[in-house]
Amino acid sequence: MSVTSSKGARRATIVAFALVAQLVLAPSARPATPVVAPLDPALAARIFALDPEHLTDRDVHDVLSHAPAPRIFLLQGSLAMVTMQPFAEFLVAMGYPEERLRNPRDGAMSYSSFGTSEALAGSLAWYYEHEGMMPMLIGHSQGGMLAIRTLHELAGAFAESIAVSNPLTGEAEPRSAIVDPVTGLERPVVGLKVRYAAAIATGKLPRILLGQWSMLPRLRRIPDTVVEFTGFSIPWDPIAGDFGGSDPYEATGSAAVRNVTLPASYSHIGVPQARHLAANATTRAWIDAYAPGAAPAPLPNDADADTTNILHAADIWYSIRKHWCLEAQRLLRAPRGEAAH
Repeated sequence: MSVTSSKGARRATIVAFALVAQLVLAPSARPATPVVAPLDPALAARIFALDPEHLTDRDVHDVLSHAPAPRIFLLQGSLAMVTMQPFAEFLVAMGYPEERLRNPRDGAMSYSSFGTSEALAGSLAWYYEHEGMMPMLIGHSQGGMLAIRTLHELAGAFAESIAVSNPLTGEAEPRSAIVDPVTGLERPVVGLKVRYAAAIATGKLPRILLGQWSMLPRLRRIPDTVVEFTGFSIPWDPIAGDFGGSDPYEATGSAAVRNVTLPASYSHIGVPQARHLAANATTRAWIDAYAPGAAPAPLPNDADADTTNILHAADIWYSIRKHWCLEAQRLLRAPRGEAAH
């Protein structure tokens, strides 16, 4: 180990001890419930030492698997038989906590896209208030539309206020503000910011056929209520209405927006199928080495390596573990860990 990395490790350990002591010993001016229990200082130091943009499979299993994790809403398309369950199983096999993918009401790991963006935005606020971490949104087809509509909902595009929604009961609460778990101050649901969201094979044609007119001018416009957004499209996707070229997603302001064109051989209905990628050592290693913007390694050509859907699976997994790490570091760095009741 180099002298520089050794000093950095010692510095991270000192910071971690100080932060844990602050969480445990700091006086409170009002009753509070910890969002996350204080971590072992050695583990906290290892979390702080991680580089969110250069994480390995070992980092995930040895460190992040012991850290707090944001919830993920995997939003399925309009066809009931095509769910995001296989993609959820891929994420679990790659090391993401299964409990953070499941709907607490029914245990499912795939959410319907026929719910309202208002209710989904209210649930995001509830989770942030109670757990200190904003959930991520990943939608397939119509699920991508709901994810994007929820971002516009948080931006105040459809209403000036949004009711907090309890995901445990599915009921809206008689309030439109939460107590921010980091600052301890009350703030409205409108204006909250999701850290990562993605839409897979989400097109305009189904919006017309389903009468979702209000989303037509907004479908490719990503507001400031998300930090990073990635849109995935399949050329000549007849279900999405992509007949040779999809309109790119664009930021309306500060959001970091990326457009990824998947191989034309990918199937609109089949894109959630990814669990096989985590089960094969060769495809798993390719995914572990993948980084957006860098020239990817040649796809595995082993006879037993099925690379179907590997591109968006690798891209999404990279972003998920990056924001998992960033959120865990942010939560530990916060001066207070509180949740309102």
